[in-house]
Amino acid sequence: MSKRILITGGTGFIGHVLCRQLLARDYELTVFSRQPPETVKSSCGRVEAVSDLQQLRSHPGYDAVINLAGEGIADKRWSEARKQELRDSRIGVTETLVEVIRSWERAPKVLVSGSAVGFYGDQGAATVTEDTNPNDEFTHRLCRDWENAAKPLADDGVRVCFSRTGVVAGPGGGFLERMILPFKLGLGGRLGSGTQYMPWIHRDDVVGALIWMMENPNASGPFNVVSPNPATNAEFTRTLGKVLHRPTLFPAPAPVLKVALGEMARLLLTGQKAIPERLTQEKFEFRYPDLERALAQSVSPRSSR
Repeated sequence: MSKRILITGGTGFIGHVLCRQLLARDYELTVFSRQPPETVKSSCGRVEAVSDLQQLRSHPGYDAVINLAGEGIADKRWSEARKQELRDSRIGVTETLVEVIRSWERAPKVLVSGSAVGFYGDQGAATVTEDTNPNDEFTHRLCRDWENAAKPLADDGVRVCFSRTGVVAGPGGGFLERMILPFKLGLGGRLGSGTQYMPWIHRDDVVGALIWMMENPNASGPFNVVSPNPATNAEFTRTLGKVLHRPTLFPAPAPVLKVALGEMARLLLTGQKAIPERLTQEKFEFRYPDLERALAQSVSPRSSR
């Protein structure tokens, strides 16, 4: 009998690829999304679409749950109202999810829940592992509370994993799609000093890590889902220019970004030299550990496989 999985955020940049991968492995999927069912199925494939988690109250249960729900953190300027929207879409949804799961006839064996390397806040040039103490700022509090919302299931005997994901590169969306046009026009450049680290990872490796966490019975707790080869913003910028065959001569000064983006500029001007220490210890194999190859596949997927 096929194992059944519930996925929240299944139509997102990572989620729809995850769904396709799981279907190829013969899992049966239910996807929670507020989009119309036909849109969900068009994006994710042969799945059951659910528009309200309350529809799953008193359900017989699923073998696993992967929780990726959350609005894009860089989609809009961080007003106080926007910050609350970000919290509601992550923490609020996760709290509801846990409540609904506890009504099931049987608990899932595992919950893999989203988080981000923003958990650590700004860490400068220090190497960041899963044991690094965080810097208390908005992204840390957001990720901390997001993780804490899922932790109660561990008291019910559910194996709980957290995917502290970095900046995700891949074709057809995500942050890279916003960057490509100015770079193609020759208007790309570093952000601020360029010395801040960008904890990047290719989408295929995110999907692989999520499946690995779900299927590995010994995995639990937080995992830094980032490339083993962190890069500074300046290095990332040069490499993107290289794969696009464009110059990178137009830096965005920090004061300009702060005026334009307010507090959200910290996402671009600070960072973490995060490494996937726990995944590396477990011999997890990255498909795209090299930045140039990862970016080349992201901007021209057919020619870079």
